[in-house]
Amino acid sequence: MSGVHRLTGVVRPYAWGSRTFLAELQGRPAPADAPEAELWLGAHPGDPSTVAGHDGPAGLADVIAADPAGQLGAASVDEFGPHLPYLMKVLAASAPLSLQAHPDLDYARKAFAAQEADPSLPRNYTDANHKPEMLVALTPFQALCGFRDPAVSASVLESFEVPSLAPVVAALRSGVAGLAEAVRLLLTWPAEDRAALVAAAGAPLARRLAEHYPGDPGVLVALLLNHVTLQPGEAIWMPAGNLHAYLEGAGVEIMAASDNVLRGGLTPKRVDVDELLRVLRFEVLDDPILPATELAPGVSTWRVPIRDFALYRLELSGSRPPTPVPAEGPRIILGVEGDAFVAEGHGTPVEVTAGTAAFAAADAGPISVAGTGTVFVAAPGL
Repeated sequence: MSGVHRLTGVVRPYAWGSRTFLAELQGRPAPADAPEAELWLGAHPGDPSTVAGHDGPAGLADVIAADPAGQLGAASVDEFGPHLPYLMKVLAASAPLSLQAHPDLDYARKAFAAQEADPSLPRNYTDANHKPEMLVALTPFQALCGFRDPAVSASVLESFEVPSLAPVVAALRSGVAGLAEAVRLLLTWPAEDRAALVAAAGAPLARRLAEHYPGDPGVLVALLLNHVTLQPGEAIWMPAGNLHAYLEGAGVEIMAASDNVLRGGLTPKRVDVDELLRVLRFEVLDDPILPATELAPGVSTWRVPIRDFALYRLELSGSRPPTPVPAEGPRIILGVEGDAFVAEGHGTPVEVTAGTAAFAAADAGPISVAGTGTVFVAAPGL
């Protein structure tokens, strides 16, 4: 199966999802019957997309497995193996997600191998890959991303006038070197005292998070992070070891094809504190917002220091000629507004409207997009 084909993703119904955003994006009745959190577009085994073909729909993972070189291109296969190296999502959050971080590639490989060799170890990893990720806001989007200045966090915690927090405040007053100890103290807080501790946190963000996760010490850990609000088109970049959480809003997310997540609170799920501390990068992130780079009129990207993925935004105008897509290899083209048409050479264009997508195999060669509105294009960052 070569060329460009319509791609159908899978909607995941996590409890924190929105009942309206994805339904309205795709022109379905809203509100939906249940929360709709993520639209997955890719070949991840957790929920692979399907590709329309002459013989009917087929799973994208199966299409790739049948012809890795044609679908992915030699460069992608050589570097990442016979698998799509990225996963694209539309994320829609109406409630806070868990605090989380992801391992780097070397650590993920070693930890997954150790886990597979010893069944007695905790099942923290689902694969041997890293999971750096980036999100570009489609609506105003609130997130926690990276540690802020520990002195600022110390002042916030001190303002609660909780004597038992003194060791945490002291650790933060020692600067970046004390971040790990501050996080460890909070996440290992005695279970019987957690509810009182969280209730005493008077910051507006803490009160908001405690409504969803009462008694969760992650509420206090969240106060050590940058709280940012993205405007549509702004992005945040979350490399390995970056502690982060999405709070509210919708955006296009792209990540390496992995499902390795280590949680750090704001969740009813298990938190492996020791493993999380081994993975986290304890450093101050001064500015979590990643600026866009304009490549051509109406074409922009966000530069990240990894090769698993690249993301492009194309702003289309019906008065302009077709816009060439500045990427090769396996590409996913997602519409978020308007009516676009994706074409290879002189092939029949594939229509992409809001909430729908197309897949262009590597052997399709150069592709272009015409029409009106906005599309995002995911590709390897080779």
